[in-house]
Amino acid sequence: MEAQKKRVEDNVTRLVEEIDKSVLRKMQRDMHRCAASCCENETYTAQKVQNCVENCTTTLHKAQQYVQGEFDRVQNRLQRCIMECNDDIRDKMGPNPTQTEIDRYSEQFERCGTKCVDSYCDLLPSLENTMKRVLSKNEFL
Repeated sequence: MEAQKKRVEDNVTRLVEEIDKSVLRKMQRDMHRCAASCCENETYTAQKVQNCVENCTTTLHKAQQYVQGEFDRVQNRLQRCIMECNDDIRDKMGPNPTQTEIDRYSEQFERCGTKCVDSYCDLLPSLENTMKRVLSKNEFL
């Protein structure tokens, strides 16, 4: 299962980096430019500058919340799949399994877990495309 865990981590890291580079950094840059222009306005009171800066951060924060929510959703899906594998094996194993049975069921659990990871990794490109579309059109607001 360690190899599968590493596979998930590598795929998620790649996806996070891609979303960050292709969408979120531009939003972050825009947020900082907006906040800087708030600070440059000498007619604003301190409170108005604060409100202006907070307004500048809203879109980025909502985008980050959207991305985190999507990752949480698919991560939960993977966890549910793995838990179902675990439950199926426990149901088959019985109260006092022999070492041979434990070995056999461990192999079955590995195969089931690998299928879960395969399904999860297959889902990530579609998730990436959807998130890019939603983020680029500000559909998360």
